[in-house]
Amino acid sequence: MTPPQNNEGALVLFSGGQDSTTCLAWALDRFARVETIGFDYGQRHRIELECRARLREGLRDMNPAWAPRLGEDHTVGLSALGAISDTALTRDTAIAMEKDGLPNTFVPGRNLIFLTFAAALAYRRGLRHIVGGMCETDYSGYPDCRDDTIKALQVALNLGMASGTESRFVLHTPLMWIDKAETWRLAQSLGGDPLVRLIVEDTHTCYLGERGPMHPWGHGCGTCPACDLRASGWKRFADQPAS
Repeated sequence: MTPPQNNEGALVLFSGGQDSTTCLAWALDRFARVETIGFDYGQRHRIELECRARLREGLRDMNPAWAPRLGEDHTVGLSALGAISDTALTRDTAIAMEKDGLPNTFVPGRNLIFLTFAAALAYRRGLRHIVGGMCETDYSGYPDCRDDTIKALQVALNLGMASGTESRFVLHTPLMWIDKAETWRLAQSLGGDPLVRLIVEDTHTCYLGERGPMHPWGHGCGTCPACDLRASGWKRFADQPAS
C-alpha cells in the first residue's frame, strides 16, 4: 500500500461530476483522511447528488490504499441559494449568454458559499485542507472559478476562522490550470483505466440533469455546454494518449 503524501486530513467538494471525482481521487492519493461534502441547492441537475454514493464506493473498491482513507460524506442543504438565484441551473429555462458576457448557468456566489460552508465543516471536523474542482483553463468565465478568487477566499477564511499557523486552511484546486483533456489524463494517472471508466459510467455533469444515452465520454444530453466541454476534452484525450 502506498503511504499518503500528507498525514493530515482533507475535505473534498464532491458534486458527483467528472471534475470533483477526479479531485477526490487526487486527495485520496495524498491525504491520510479524506471526507466529502456535497450541496443541494435546488440545482436543475440534482441527479448528480444521486451519483455520489456509487462513486465513493467505486473509488473505495478500486484501490486498497484509498479505502481506509475515505471517511464520512456530508450533504448540506442550501435551498436559499437556489431560491434567490434566477439562473438556468436553478430554473427550467434555456441556457443562453447574458448581456454581461456570462452564461446564465452562472450561479452568483455559489463557490464562495460552498467553500465557506466547507470551511465551517472542516473546522469542526479538524480538517485543514479543502479541495475543489475550480478551473480557469476550460471554463465558462465564472468569476468564482478564478485562481485570484480562490486565493482571496483562502485569506478571508483564515482571517475569520484560523487561530494560528497550524489551524490555517489550505485551498487546493488541482484542476485550475489544466483543460478537460488533461483532467482525463490526470484521472488515468491516478487510477488507470478503472478510474476513467468509473468517471465515464457513473459521474454526472450534464446541466439539464439528463442521464441520456451513453456516449464515449459518459451520460448526458450531449448538447449543453457542460456536455460539449466534456465531450471535446474526451476527444482530445482519446486522440492524444499520454506518452
